[in-house]
Amino acid sequence: MAGAIVLGLSTGAFAATGEFDDMCAMGATMGKKVKTDCSINAQIEGKTYCFGNEAAKTEFMKDPAGNIAKANENMSKKNM
Repeated sequence: MAGAIVLGLSTGAFAATGEFDDMCAMGATMGKKVKTDCSINAQIEGKTYCFGNEAAKTEFMKDPAGNIAKANENMSKKNM
């Protein structure tokens, strides 16, 4: 499935609006709320995912499909 994901990386001069209410996508994967300004982000299948720092983005991009699934599961929980 990872091969089906089209990756387009972007770090623009302006902040983007991303999935998970602009929370860090890697934070959401780990079940944590980490607010970002979305200046560090990645485009995956036409959606923008925000990150708190470059290390979080690098870790997330090791398995974007799996991490998106985990983040979606965590974000759907009432405590997130």
